[in-house]
Amino acid sequence: MSQPVAEEYRKDLSTRHINMIAIGGAIGVGLFLGSGKALHQVGPGLILVYAIGGLIIYFVMRALGELLMYRPVSGSFAEYAGEFVGPWARFAVGWGYWLVWIVTGMAEITAVGEYFQFWFPHVPQWIPALGALIVLSGVNLIAVKLFGEFEFWFALIKVLAIIGLIVLAAAILAFGFSDLGDTASLSNIWAHGGLFPNGAASSLLAFQIVMFAFVGVEMVGQTASESTNPQKVLPRAVNSVIWRILIFYVGALIALTALVPWNQFPVSGSPFVHAFTLIGIPAAAGVINFVVTTAALSSCNSGIYSTARMLRTLSEDGQAPRAVGRLSTRAVPARAIGVTFCAMLIGVVLNYVVPEQAFTYITSASTVGAIFTWAMIVISHLGYRRKVARGELEASPFRMPLAPLSNYVVLAFLAFVVVLLAFDAETRIALYITPPLAIAVAVGYLAVRRRQPEREPARD
Repeated sequence: MSQPVAEEYRKDLSTRHINMIAIGGAIGVGLFLGSGKALHQVGPGLILVYAIGGLIIYFVMRALGELLMYRPVSGSFAEYAGEFVGPWARFAVGWGYWLVWIVTGMAEITAVGEYFQFWFPHVPQWIPALGALIVLSGVNLIAVKLFGEFEFWFALIKVLAIIGLIVLAAAILAFGFSDLGDTASLSNIWAHGGLFPNGAASSLLAFQIVMFAFVGVEMVGQTASESTNPQKVLPRAVNSVIWRILIFYVGALIALTALVPWNQFPVSGSPFVHAFTLIGIPAAAGVINFVVTTAALSSCNSGIYSTARMLRTLSEDGQAPRAVGRLSTRAVPARAIGVTFCAMLIGVVLNYVVPEQAFTYITSASTVGAIFTWAMIVISHLGYRRKVARGELEASPFRMPLAPLSNYVVLAFLAFVVVLLAFDAETRIALYITPPLAIAVAVGYLAVRRRQPEREPARD
């Protein structure tokens, strides 16, 4: 006989957990690994590209924050899409977001495989990728509080590393010590061909990897049902997005390109590891490689958490098998975690078959899914505001600035990024796989719709 299962999530994520989850979701492999290739593609003007992308993401998060204050609920993106756009949107956003984090998790374990080759160059890339997936799935199976603790320390390590880089760069620029003391200068940012040495048009193509770097900021919405005080914690986490981007992305890139000219970074590998190696601090490269490895582990850890919660929401809606959504005696969606683990094994296979191209292929596909999720958050917010204007719903105390104009600017920008994917042979694969995925989602929705009537959105 099966054991009884808990019916509700436990509110075991504290304020410090939520804050670090918000930070950890925003700092991952896109910055630590993807920025190396982007620097060669764009030059130091990448700093401006990150700033522009970050501003767009800030407005997306403010839209989400307003919706969360109206009704904090698990599976928030899917629930809001269902309520303010339509039942089809609930299904599409739920499965789309699940797929985003499945693919993102593949990218993160791909990064772990690449980073491990710093210490073990002869170990095949797929082995550490598989090991990371097994360990993190186990952590998520035990308890949400353990997930929160792991994510707290993972996030803290990478935050301290980036702050350390910025402080160290400032000290080198001011006092001229270390092996880079004679060459480090703020003028390195513009002295080697200008901000856009390959032409301003090249910067546009970098928006794909830049926007991928921001995948995860929206995950704060998934923690609503397991937060001890969502009305207080969530607005603070949302508002911190802008300074996190300024410090951890813009600040880190300014520090890197001031220490080392952009054209001296390797195309592959982490620019952070390269910079600390050139500084000449003993074992610094190994330490930073450990930091960027934990960053990848952090994002994968968050991905497993998020996909399992979204899969459970779909299960409760009748849009995934009911059995998948059951909670274990530890109040975690163990079966959903198991399904997520099996899906992410595809990433291990890609690391075995095409280790060189795995990262680019995976991030391109993930970016399209993330853009769809962000767009639906903004569209749902427009629907919510319309109902507020008609007096059908109460206004949220946490309002998105400049709405609805900011909504339309965000949507236009996101559409522009999707178009840009077509201009790069490596990112174009994302556009090739999008139509078949859209058809699969449409067929799945029609099949579900035939089996059961539409339901009213749940209210927590």
